[in-house]
Formats: sequence, structure tokens, C-alpha cells
Amino acid sequence: MAQELGFIADMMEERLVKGDLRWLANFTEIYRDYALGDITVPVYAVGSLTEKGFFLSRIFSAFVTPKYKIHFLIHTSHEITVKSLRRLILSCKRKFGTDDWIFIASVQSRPLGKAVRDVVLKLADEKVGLAAYSLTSRSEITTENVLGRSLKKHLKLSEARFEAIHVPDYLKSVAIVFSLGTLFLIALLFFGVRTLNIPLSLLIMLAFSIVVAYPIYKRRYHTVFSLNSKGFKLSKGADHVQGKWSDYRDVSVYITPQHETYIRLYSKKGSFDIPLSRVGLSRKEAYSAIKQILRRE
Repeated sequence: MAQELGFIADMMEERLVKGDLRWLANFTEIYRDYALGDITVPVYAVGSLTEKGFFLSRIFSAFVTPKYKIHFLIHTSHEITVKSLRRLILSCKRKFGTDDWIFIASVQSRPLGKAVRDVVLKLADEKVGLAAYSLTSRSEITTENVLGRSLKKHLKLSEARFEAIHVPDYLKSVAIVFSLGTLFLIALLFFGVRTLNIPLSLLIMLAFSIVVAYPIYKRRYHTVFSLNSKGFKLSKGADHVQGKWSDYRDVSVYITPQHETYIRLYSKKGSFDIPLSRVGLSRKEAYSAIKQILRRE
């Protein structure tokens, strides 16, 4: 179970780096093995609600969004007690600002006891969101306040999910739609329609193709990679493949002739490739994390 606790901390750090928890806050700094008084948490991130997108969003954020900090902590333990949980919350309140928001994800190996459940459910502080998760029972409980509901909606402690828009495949979808649209325009000319403004029609068709290509890309090409401590799932469009880490014995980084980066898993039956560049995963972090998982197996 200690290995699985470490896996959750590693994957949560990767999700923070990729911005998967941006719905909680815009986290800008991440610490490993962060000392919080006499407590050390494996992952701590700090950020704010400030928008970093378009110009208008930044202006709105500057004048309307509160300026206090947002803190996120992963706390892992073989067994979480009422005493240790309260001590963690008090340490956070002493360390951070009085107006700051605090998100705490507390993960333990053993099942969640009734006393711990009561502490989570009865937490009255509106500025603290707390989620407690058990690896044994796979059960999760969160505070009933706004921050707790946000954690429940966006925090997936047992699984990490990675995806990104692969531009070459998206452009391929655009090209397919645009080519079909162009053939349609040629057909209209062939059948005697002479009122078409060809340059304007092609421009409209290009804009139409950019919009319509996205659902085609999602159905045919979009790649999603999710993993937990037991195995992984790779989806490309409507095709889905699942695997167990216990079936594989080694891993390498594979570079295709097109210079795409893959993680290649080796088993007695052969190999399986995970397309890192298509899901936006870092080669170094992905290789290290999967290598570590295989060693545990």
C-alpha cells in the first residue's frame, strides 16, 4: 500500500503540472515533501483564482477576482486518525492566511473509520475543503461545503487522465472536410451554377471545415491515456485498449520515423506502445513513473 500511496502522490503532481486541477485554482508553484510544522506532506501546491487567459479575462480577474491564495495538499498515511487530521488542519490554518482557501486530499491505506468520516462531514470551516480516501475500500468522503463539493467533482485520486489535441490529426480532419466541401463546390460549377464567388466560398468552406472537423477528430483520432496503480486504458477515437502493469516486465522510450515519442511496454507476448506526444505527457516523467510502477510489480 505504501507503493500505491507514492503512486498517487506522483500522479497528482503530474496532474498539477498539466493543469488538470485548474478548475480549483491556477496553481503556479508545486513542492514535494513540504514541511508543515511537524507534518510533512508529499505534494503541496499554491496558486490563486487569477485568470491567465485572454486579455478581457485578465481584466475581469484583476478587478473582480479575490486576491487571496489557494493551497492544495496531498496528505498520505497508512491510517488517518481524528487527531492527525485535526492537527493537519490546524497546522494549515496557522501557516496560511486567514482569508486563504485550503484544499486537503487525505489518502490512507486502511478503510475510513466512522470517527474520521464524522470529522470530515461536520467540518464547519468554509475556507477548508477536505477529501478523505481509502485505498482498501476505494471509498471517498468530502466536506459538504463549497470547497468540498469542488474536490468531489474535480479530484480523481485513484486515476490520472491525460489528453491533448494532436494538431496534425486535427488538421487532417480539417483537410478531409475542406476537400469534400471543395468537391461539392466543383460539382455545383459542373452543373451550371455560375453565381458562386469562388474565393469567398472557399473562405467560408475553410471556416466551416475548422468547426466541423473537431467532432470528426474526437470520434476518429483523439487519444486519451488514463492510468492507476493497477493498469491503464488507452483510447483513440472509438477504439479502447486496457492493460495491466503486471503483464509487463520492462519499458523504453520509442521514437518513430516521424519523430513521435512513445512509451513502449514489453511483455512475454510482445510490446505495446503508448503515444506520449498525442496525450501531452512528458517523456521523462512518464518513463520514470511507469518504470517505478513496473518495479513495484
